[in-house]
Amino acid sequence: MIVCGIAGWSGAGKTTLLEKLIIALRARGVRVASIKHTHHEVDVDRPGKDSWRHRAAGAERTLLVGKNQWALMGEVRADAAPGLEMQLHMLGGAEVVLIEGFKRSALPKIEVFRAELGKPPLWPQDETIRALAADAAPPDCPLPVFALEDVAALADFLLQLPHYEKHAHA
Repeated sequence: MIVCGIAGWSGAGKTTLLEKLIIALRARGVRVASIKHTHHEVDVDRPGKDSWRHRAAGAERTLLVGKNQWALMGEVRADAAPGLEMQLHMLGGAEVVLIEGFKRSALPKIEVFRAELGKPPLWPQDETIRALAADAAPPDCPLPVFALEDVAALADFLLQLPHYEKHAHA
């Protein structure tokens, strides 16, 4: 499995690029999964629904299965949030996992850079950034720089990244 983070300042277009990469990789027949890390509360369940009631009663995990989708919901103690290894295990079968968030992890990353935001690039302080998807190449950047619209070339690059090695990037 290839695991790659998408990093960048707020407003740079990380989610938009991630969407385009997923579409491009799926068009090539690649099995893609994604992880979106957030510091906000997450609840896809609605109070009063059966699955919500299962969780409220104390189920640690509830699997909600519908005709076209399924969702696994878990209760997390502050000291027991699932680490990256467990998250990747839950996405078993994926050939590529794209991660939005975990920007301080040691995973390889692609930086989304927009000069118009007026923010400095992240790559000089983050040795895990392997390439940039940018509106304009920052001066003196030693990394491969792809135009934000050149999703096909970026997908080619991504598919050449080394496969994830357990515990090497925790």
